[in-house]
Amino acid sequence: MKYQKGTVSELVRALDRTPSLIQIMTGPRQVGKTTAALAVQNTLGWPAVFEVADYFPAPGPEWIETHWTRARALPGPRRLLVLDEIQKVRGWSETVKRLWDEDRRNQFSLDVLLLGSSALLLHRGMSESLAGRYFLHRCMHWTYPECAAAFGWNLDPWLFFGGYPGAAAFADDEAKWSRYVSDALIETAIARDVLQLHPLNKPALLRELFGVAAAHPAQIFSYNKMLGQLNDAGNTTTLAHYLELLETAYLASGLSQYSGSHPRKRASSPKLILWNNALINAFARRSFADARADGAWWGRLVENAVGAHLLNHLPREIFSVNYWRQGNDEVDFVVSAAKSVWAIEVKSGRPRPTGGLEAFRARYPRAHALLVGSGGVPLEEFFSAPPAQWFP
Repeated sequence: MKYQKGTVSELVRALDRTPSLIQIMTGPRQVGKTTAALAVQNTLGWPAVFEVADYFPAPGPEWIETHWTRARALPGPRRLLVLDEIQKVRGWSETVKRLWDEDRRNQFSLDVLLLGSSALLLHRGMSESLAGRYFLHRCMHWTYPECAAAFGWNLDPWLFFGGYPGAAAFADDEAKWSRYVSDALIETAIARDVLQLHPLNKPALLRELFGVAAAHPAQIFSYNKMLGQLNDAGNTTTLAHYLELLETAYLASGLSQYSGSHPRKRASSPKLILWNNALINAFARRSFADARADGAWWGRLVENAVGAHLLNHLPREIFSVNYWRQGNDEVDFVVSAAKSVWAIEVKSGRPRPTGGLEAFRARYPRAHALLVGSGGVPLEEFFSAPPAQWFP
């Protein structure tokens, strides 16, 4: 596959600037972060050290210092250090800060690119130690235009098989595709990006919770109802915490209900969104033909894909993504930023109550409305554009 994500050229431009910042690339597993970093290294042509911290037990700060020293010893005016899965290293951000500041004091030129697949640990380290020293790049699940360019897909295969480039090679053998997504993507992300980094008392419960989310995409599902479907579930606080951990690995989120000035009301029943439709269909074990023929299920896939598109590609420091429901009135997604609010209704052909937008705008009269699908923005048009363009 010769297709190259735009992240590569973005990183090359960022690293080629002088003076540079620490470049950090975050995103899910198996979306091409390592491949992009290798392409950046080859494009720049600088002497480089490239190491991956995907070990168990996790390495300590000395791992970073060792490879930083190796990179300092490289010849040439520009040198590159690439450290992959950096969030696995204990105390990584403090060590990077110390070494980076030391190079700045000594006027030593070393360019640094860090990669990671845990949103929580990366963001915590960046905010606590690296303020003002880094620039963040997001390498997320592949969009519809990227999969169309790389694999020649139209919209329906992307809605079913999702945006994992490694899994796309198995799309013509759905049994192999399903096993690959389940074993190489879902289980690896749960084991390495959640359980290895956040030891839990009930690891089996986390896997069960993911199964519940995958079986109910784009549905509002109360924690009490989840308790009835899970073994040894504990309490709603435990489930909410475990769902947040699944989100840190870009697997599943529970959107909270929009409530005006408090858009993240944790006590509300979550709306379950999987970050990639592949995670749903590998778990469901439905064929592409069966899924496409089931209008209600396909409508769920379309609505989940809209939510996943928003979560993957809207900057979270600017936008919040929620849902809204009052009685029988429901708005599929509510996007808010500063003082602006947009209510989104997804028209996918699935039978559902009407009147949600009108009820929402009666309560929040300054809110904007956006229809996606039949009678609104065509699905192909919506998924072909960066979502921020719909929320000016």
